[in-house]
Formats: sequence, C-alpha cells, structure tokens
Amino acid sequence: MKRERIGQLLSARIAAGVLALALVLSAASGWGAEPGSDAERALLAKYSSLKDKLEKNQFGAPIYLESTDSEGKVRVDMYGVVPHPFETAREALQSPASWCDITSLHLNIKACTFKASTNPQQVTLYSGRKYYQPPSDAYPLKFAFTLVSQTPRFLEVRLEAEEGPFRTKDHRIVLQAVPLGGATTLLHFSYTYSQGTVARLAMNGYFSTLARGKVGFSEVTDKGGEQHLVEGARGAVERNTMRYYLALQTYLDTLNYPENQRFEQRINRWYDLTAKYPKQLKENDKSSYLAAKRMEHNRQVELQKKLGN
Repeated sequence: MKRERIGQLLSARIAAGVLALALVLSAASGWGAEPGSDAERALLAKYSSLKDKLEKNQFGAPIYLESTDSEGKVRVDMYGVVPHPFETAREALQSPASWCDITSLHLNIKACTFKASTNPQQVTLYSGRKYYQPPSDAYPLKFAFTLVSQTPRFLEVRLEAEEGPFRTKDHRIVLQAVPLGGATTLLHFSYTYSQGTVARLAMNGYFSTLARGKVGFSEVTDKGGEQHLVEGARGAVERNTMRYYLALQTYLDTLNYPENQRFEQRINRWYDLTAKYPKQLKENDKSSYLAAKRMEHNRQVELQKKLGN
C-alpha cells in the first residue's frame, strides 16, 4: 500500500509539472489563456446582429458594409464571411509581406514594400493612378504595421499612417478575424482617415470635376427625400475599402496554388471579383489592368530587394 501511495504522489507531481510546463509554453508563445477578449466577443456579437444581412444583400455575397463621414473623419467598416478555416486566415494575414501581396492588387497601388526588422514593422503603399505608373511617381503612404493580437480564436492587425495624400491624416487600417462554424472565418476590415479644411476643399474639388458621378455602395437620402448611392469622399472610401476587402478574399482563395502561379491567379481573380460591381469599381479593361500589374509587380520586387528583407 505504501508503494502504491508513493506511485500516486509521483503521478500527481508529474501531471502538475506537465500542466505548469504547458502554461509556460502557452504564455511564451503569445496564446492567451482567457476564454475570449472583449474585441473577440464584440466581433461575434456584431456577427449575430448582421447574420441576416450577410445572407441577403445587394452584393450577392456574404458581405456587409457601413460607413460614416462626420466631423472631418471618414470611416468604412466591412464584414464578410470567407470559406477558409480561421487557422489558415490567421497564419496568412499576420505578416507585412502578406499585406504587400494583398494591397498591391488594388489598381491604385503601384507597389508595396515592407521592413520587418524595425519596431514597429513598416509597410509602404505607393498610391497613384489607375493605369501603370512607376513607384517613383506615386505617393508613398507609410504605415506602422502592428500585430495587435493572435490567439487560437482571434486575430487583429493594424496599419497606421500619420499623413496621406491630399493633406489627409490619421490613416488607419484594421483587420479582425474570428472562426465561425463549418471551416469559415468572419473578417472585419475597416479604413479610417481624417481631413482638415484644406484637405476637404481639395477633395470636394476633385469629386466635383474629375471624379464627378462616381458612387459608393450605401444608399443615402438627400434633402428632397430621394434616395441615391453615396458620392464624394465617403463613396470613394467605400470603393477603396471594397477593393481591399476583395484583395483579402483573393489572397486567401489562391493560397492552394503553387507559389510560382499565385501572382497570376491573384490578379486575374481580383479583377473578376471587382467586375461584379461595375457601377462602383469599373475603371479599365482586364487586359490593361493585368499588363499594368505585371510591370508594377516587377518594380515592387526590385524595391523590396533593395530593402534587403
């Protein structure tokens, strides 16, 4: 009996040691032990409130968009369900290199480079025209890249830039993701920026001339009581946010292809997805977009090699 008691005590100590080691490894790896963060619970609560709208909407896809333009700040939030396991999305979307592959699909992004050795890490988007343009002629929008949270159930990434084109400021991109049932993932993508009086005047001049007639996705009611699609800065940010969201979806959809085929698959798929919304997103024909992206991709590779990452 004495030997049996000693054996039980040893087994208990070994089990306790294994549990302690597991907790140490969990803390060291960055995985949270909490049942869920406030951000995770808030995103799941938002999903519950939007479920019907995600299933039936004007997009013909599980996508929901909402936007505001108030007191000099423009914000768009997009929610979407993608048919990919959360683990796949979490691993794919947490590095600045991946975000360069994603954002450079946008027709106005002429190149994207990253610095992974800095703290915080940096991502630079070269924003320019809708046709081919060398990065040297584009506006370098420099973001600080932060992996805010990664747990077995939640991911949050932020990109923040103090200044942007047209004297805009406080550009912020936030991506959040949580797992849903059936190997699907809920993505929340938001874009926010601020503009002072000078920036707003410049933007208003642009939208009343060169960008006149361009619309977003939200319906608004004018002073006469008539409904129409939103225009101006709010409409522009809705269009660009949709382009970035479709780039996220495209990136995840093409991960199963061999690496040397992914770029061609991505530019083709991104264009085809945007073509579903011609009123908002149609800018040029597919052959022109593909040709420009191939040249811009080469310039991007050259720029990244010079950075040595």
